[in-house]
Amino acid sequence: MPSFDVYATDPGDSHWQVPATGQARFSWEYDDGRERLLALYQKGKDKQWDGATRIDWDLEVDPHDPLGTPDESMSLYGTKYWDGLTDRDKGELRLHTASWQFSQFLHGEQGAMVCAARIVESVPDLDAKFYSATQVMDEARHAEIYGRFLHDKLGMLYPVNDNLQALLGDTLRDSRWDMPYLGMQVLIEGLALAAFGMIRDTTDKPLPKQILAYVMQDEARHVAFGRMALRDYYRQLTDAELREREEFVIEGCYLMRDRLRGIEVLENFGIPRAEAEQITEQSQFLALFRKLLFSRIVPCVKDIGLWGKRLQEAYVDMGVLELGDSSLDLLMTQDEEIAERLDAERFAAEERERAAEVGEAIAAGAEE
Repeated sequence: MPSFDVYATDPGDSHWQVPATGQARFSWEYDDGRERLLALYQKGKDKQWDGATRIDWDLEVDPHDPLGTPDESMSLYGTKYWDGLTDRDKGELRLHTASWQFSQFLHGEQGAMVCAARIVESVPDLDAKFYSATQVMDEARHAEIYGRFLHDKLGMLYPVNDNLQALLGDTLRDSRWDMPYLGMQVLIEGLALAAFGMIRDTTDKPLPKQILAYVMQDEARHVAFGRMALRDYYRQLTDAELREREEFVIEGCYLMRDRLRGIEVLENFGIPRAEAEQITEQSQFLALFRKLLFSRIVPCVKDIGLWGKRLQEAYVDMGVLELGDSSLDLLMTQDEEIAERLDAERFAAEERERAAEVGEAIAAGAEE
């Protein structure tokens, strides 16, 4: 079924064209490379997987409760609108909310695929080109998986959020080769990782848990790549050049914070935009959700060397400055371990089922 047939609202033109700027760079040095980055490239090759076979697509999903979302986490909870909803209405709200969330994941993954391709083109070092090429494939797989979940299991998509689209556009229009790293690897990927993790760790539904765990295993490498490349490069920049990048981060973080309200969903339920904005601003759960979503971005920004006074003041304003002391390495290690543990548990269960089937067959044969 064409995607345009299942969009909850009109997405407009089927294509978005962003004028490309900058230069394509070639490197004739084929033997040299940073050991850590080449090791990450090897890991990127070793960890390729097929979303059509690693994920159990036969698992059933209830479209009206796809994530096991508790009432208290819905932005309408506790308002007059919530009190007026029937159980069926609440199921529809859960469907629209999950569709909006996973649609933004889908659009973000397509943006990551395009940005990774731009990095292959524009980054000057061959070791970075090698790794970026593996990331293009990773992001294509992620977009494929989220698209399949939305089409086959939810039957509904939402258009790209305006703020996400604005940040993608700013990232792609900038001619400096490091900006796709900063906009995508640090900001968009960092925020997506936190959002994925919060749903992965709270959902009791096996299919979305599998999808998020396996995607996060890839994304942990992507953020590590951005940290390595930008940390090395930003040591060479002047204070003025660093301040320019900090301003980009500040603007991007405010855009991403404001992206996370799901205003479009409430508008679809007949709530005027101004009132929808007020409801989401007052939601205690969403306030906590927005803060936790910066748990990956803030320590990464600090780690790569962007930590000037203006940036710190912005993070104080957002209430996330203390997240700069979080251990990003620990979070990334946990992301990889969770995916591996999920695989082990699934395959152990399958082995037990096969052993039981063999035992039954042997017993049946003995009786004959």
